[in-house]
Order: sequence, then structure tokens, then C-alpha cells
Amino acid sequence: MSQDSQHGKWTISDSEDEDNIIPPTPQKDSNKPSIKPDLERKPDKITTFFKQEPKLSPKCNEDTHSVNHPSAPSMGSEARTATHVNQTNPVKYESNPSPSVKRKRETEEAGWNLSSSDDETPTSALKNEPKKSKVSPKRKKTEDKRPPSPHGTSYYKEEPADFFETNLLSMNDMYRFYLNKVTGIPKKFNTGALHIKEILSPMFGTLKESAQFNYCFDIPWMVEQYPPEFRDKPVILVHGEKRESKARLIEHAKPYPHICFCQAKLDIAFGTHHTKMMLLWYEEGFRVIILTSNLIRADWYQKTQGMWMSPLYPRLPEGSPETAGESPTNFKRDLLEYLEAYQAPELAEWIDRIKQHDLSETRVYLIGSTPGRYQGPAMEKWGHLRLRKLLSEHTKPVQNEEQWHVLGQFSSIGSMGLDKTKWLAAEFQRTLTTLGKPGKSLANPETQMLLVYPSVENVRTSLEGCPAGGSLPYSIQTAQKQLWLHSYFHGWHADVTGRSNAMPHIKTYMRVSPDFTQLAWFLVTSANLSKAAWGTLEKNNTQIMVRSYELGVLYLPSAFNMSTFPVEKNVFPASSSSKGFPVPFDLPPQRYSSKDHTLQYSSYATGEHLSQGRSAFRERSEPSTMSIPGIVGGPRQIRNSASSQSIMNCAWSRSTVDLEYSLCSSPRHSWKCMGSFLISSRCWDHLHKTELTSDHLCLTPL
Repeated sequence: MSQDSQHGKWTISDSEDEDNIIPPTPQKDSNKPSIKPDLERKPDKITTFFKQEPKLSPKCNEDTHSVNHPSAPSMGSEARTATHVNQTNPVKYESNPSPSVKRKRETEEAGWNLSSSDDETPTSALKNEPKKSKVSPKRKKTEDKRPPSPHGTSYYKEEPADFFETNLLSMNDMYRFYLNKVTGIPKKFNTGALHIKEILSPMFGTLKESAQFNYCFDIPWMVEQYPPEFRDKPVILVHGEKRESKARLIEHAKPYPHICFCQAKLDIAFGTHHTKMMLLWYEEGFRVIILTSNLIRADWYQKTQGMWMSPLYPRLPEGSPETAGESPTNFKRDLLEYLEAYQAPELAEWIDRIKQHDLSETRVYLIGSTPGRYQGPAMEKWGHLRLRKLLSEHTKPVQNEEQWHVLGQFSSIGSMGLDKTKWLAAEFQRTLTTLGKPGKSLANPETQMLLVYPSVENVRTSLEGCPAGGSLPYSIQTAQKQLWLHSYFHGWHADVTGRSNAMPHIKTYMRVSPDFTQLAWFLVTSANLSKAAWGTLEKNNTQIMVRSYELGVLYLPSAFNMSTFPVEKNVFPASSSSKGFPVPFDLPPQRYSSKDHTLQYSSYATGEHLSQGRSAFRERSEPSTMSIPGIVGGPRQIRNSASSQSIMNCAWSRSTVDLEYSLCSSPRHSWKCMGSFLISSRCWDHLHKTELTSDHLCLTPL
């Protein structure tokens, strides 16, 4: 099934051709590139590293026929799995054609050829035409190269030939803050942006070894992002998977003997390894990249993502003291402390390497979170208290400070309590409003906090369409307990970067002037709006508890010899000489209208809930759900007995049912479309055992 929109076509398919990616095999060592990694000495455009390479099979002595190569990325938690499995782990279906296709074939076999085209050539006119040769299979090859998607082989569009043309001279080396390239937007909005293939390419250095810290991994896809000459270089994956998820991750890496693992300890419930960082060791030096993208195809396709890329750090002279190579921001010390917090022997070699390099050119501060309960001086090492400490020590009060807005932008929302004073407007807002010493004892109630989070309408009109909602998890149970939060929300609009229709997975926080032209500070991080990510005070504010691993970088004007950052008005095409900071979305943000609401999912829906007519996916606390009478059927078929409404086709996956339907029940619902509806894994188990026989199945579009 497919749906046309102003942004193209997205398709939902039950094809089995997408279930596996053919893993690449390493090639023989090729000559090392002669291009030096120094950015100032690069040609304007480098495209030779991104030409299509033939897919290779794994270097492995095992019988390849006996190895299953699942293509789904490894998910870290049940909540993440519930929201993302529809994008990454399509269910195999029976090869029987859909009812609509079957009917079409039957009519063709009976001598009828029903067509929707008015320009169709009559059959009689074709009798005397010469027979045409069969269609070339080249198009099929193109489809096979695309990563698997439950939304059809054409879901991922081919990038244009010039997509990987990187103009290094246009990259802003002052802030070293970059957005990811997005497929399907005008070329100028990708000028100065980066794709993972470019990050790992020889133009930034001759890679010897790398470390990938992340939450979700699609290992076959990740390996293909390395250029052929680097695909057999050692890689360590730092993850937080446990039990079955860990076993699946290791199984996916079996064809790649150069990949090893480091499991992050998660001793506190509901914590995740959410950090996203690359450590790249070159023959020429060392580089750190802190980013917001998972190592899966969807995160580098049509989402708004961000990253900080360090300069190339040279190796220190032999015999240098341990304190050598430190930056004014103490970035080297803080990075080493963060890595040591893993208490992992697998990272010891990387810690030693970092000590041997000169990180003195770093101009950002590291903001990390690591799981644990901290007291005394250790309280200010992690989470939002770490941010508060840096803002207190390295910023100064500004005139009319209470009129400067606090702005947070994120892709997921956690539980924050029954009212805003429990956490958000108390300890967290106090941190975000800190400017210099002495800080105010309590959060200033006059300071306005603006939260940017995509609305349902943002998702519906996005480049990805409904599937974009899978990366914006917000539990309906949580939302119903914090209805007070709705008044803070502002929609996603990013015309300044050409990314209004590229849903954000980036997370940013900032303090912005009343006229939205100046920044007191800017933070890009993996941390969403949650206590698990930022930490929460306990024991009468004498202890902070953090559940998850997170990492980000803080930009402070003092590190750039400035009092504030001017907001860049023309982010793209990027300019290396610009001093304006490239905020990735429009300022000021637009407050939700009365019709706007957030996308929410249910984590407790079961077959019983469905049979009682309850919504498995809701848009808001009291949604106007869509009732489709007379739906019966099982996991592989569905039909509707109501004459005024008809289900034309459907596809079930592990977490959603995708329906193509026509509704004429009311003026509001008098339209024809295709929608995705979330169903929990428990509900899926129920569907496998029984059939849906309810009189009314209430579903709400994503």
C-alpha cells in the first residue's frame, strides 16, 4: 500500500524480500588515501569516497547458509522496542496475495482488464504491435540495495548523485556543530551538513580503530557505512543490552570478526545506555564525535539530527606529563572520567590512547550522566547539577535576566510528577535559569520555559509520514498524569534549516534573549526531558539519582571570547566565517494551537482492551477515536461489514496494524487514507491466539 503526499510516497509492504541484508565481506587492503585530514587543506568537494560499492559477503569461515543475518537493529528497552519495531523488524507474511491483488488477477484471467487510467491503450490496438523484450532487471537490483523496511521496498528513497558532495570550506569550524544530511530536501540545506559515510571517510583521517557508543545498532548497515578500506578495522560497540537483546546483538555481529563488545552496567531500574559517541583513532591522531543519532538507517535518513565533531587531536610528544593536552574547558579530564565511570576493562586501551593526545583546542564543555546515586562533591559531576555548576562558574548575569527564555527541545518525554513543582519547574528549571554566581535559591517564576516537541500534525505532514512517530515516544499513561505540561508545548518548525518536515531526534537546550536574537548558552545532548536522563534530587536534596548514560556538549560564550552568541539567521548554506550560532529550528517557536496535541502511545494495550473497543493508540488524553464497525479477522486478514466504511487492505506487524481505509461516517472523517495503529507486543500475542471479533474496534491514527 502507498500514500502520495507533497513529500513523496511512503509504502507499507509485507514483502519477504526485505527481511535480510546481505552482509559485506572485507576486501583486500587497498592503497591508503593520500588526502590529509586537515580541514583547511581540503579541496572544495570530495565525492570519490561515496561511490556505490558492491555488497560484499562476510569474512568468516562458517557456512554462510547456516547463519541467519537479521536486519533489525537491537533495541534497548521494551518501550523502545514497542515504538520502533514497526520500522525495523518486519514480520514475515504468507506469500498469498492481498484480496485486492487477488481480485485483480482473477479479472485479468477472466479476460477483463480493469484500469484506473483514462489513457489506457485498447487491447485491440496492441494486437499488431511487435513483442517487446522483457523489462531489464536493473530496477530490481536498485530495490535490493535498499535497507529493509516494513513500509515497502520503496520506502527509502535513493539519495541523489550529489548527496555526498562535501564542501569542507563551507563547514563552520568555529562551533563545529553540524546537522545530519536529510534526504528529500533542497540541496542548499545539506551544504555543510554531514552523513555518517562522510564522518567515517578518509577525508577526516586514515582510520585505524573506532569505538561506537550508542543505544540502537543495525550492525550490517553500520559496517556498510565505513569505506571499504576501513571495514575490517577493529570496532568496539558500547551498549546497554541485556539477556535476549544482548544475545541478538552478538548474533548479528558473528559475520564480522573485527567487532567486539562492551556492555555498560545498568544497575538502576529503567535506565538505558543512551549515549551516542564515536571515538575515532587515526594514523594522524584522534577525534571525538558526540551526536544524537542511533546507528540505524532511519536515524540518518529523514530526521533532524545534530552532532559536535572535535578537531583532529594530535599525539603528544613522548614523555609528556599526564596533565598535558588539557583544554581550558577541562574536556580531556571530563572525557576520561566519563569513560572510567563504565568500569569496563574493554575501554582501558581507549583511555590510555586519549591520555596520549593533545585535546587543548577543545572549546566546549562535556555534560554527562552515568547511573548511580551521588552525594557530596560527586553530585555535581553528572546530570543537571553538572550543568548548573558550569553555568554558575562560567557565565555572568545579564540585564533583565528574568525575561530571557529557557528553551528545551527533545524527542521523548518522561514522567515528571503530578504538577510542575515536583521536578520541571523546581530543580530542573533552577538549573536552566542559572547565570553566574550567586544563583538564586529558587527557580525564578517569571522566567518563561518553552518546550519544543512535534505535534501530531507535524508528524502527519513530515517527510516520513506516520512512521516518524516511532521516534517520538510519549506514554499515554504518563501524559494523563501530567496534563499541566501541555501549556508548555510549542510545535516543530525549522524553515531556517529546511527541516520543518524532518522530525527532530536532536535534543537541544538553550537560554535565549527576549527578542530571540542572542543565546546565553547552548547545549546539544542525547538527554531527553526525563528525570532518568538528567537525575533527580533525593534525601532532602543531599543526593542525586541518575538512571541512564547520556552525553552532550555545552557551548558557553566565554570559551569563544564572547558575551553572548548571536543567533544565525541564515544557517544554510553554511559559512566558515559566520559567528552566528546555527540554532537548528525557527525562533521564536510557535505555541501549540487549540487543535494541536502530542503523539502518545499506550504500553498496556492488550487483546482484551481491543475487544472492549478501547484505543490501542491515542493522540491525547481524551481523543476522538475512530470507530470502525464490523471488523473481524485474524493477524493476516481483516474485513469490515459496514457498507459506509470499508477496509481495502491491511498489513500486520509486530507492533502496528496498517490499514488502508475509506471513511464516510462524518464530515470530519470523510476521507480516504492509510494509517498506522499501534498494538503492544502483548496484544500481538493475543492476536496470534484468537481472532478479532469485536463489533467496534476503536483505533486512532498515528
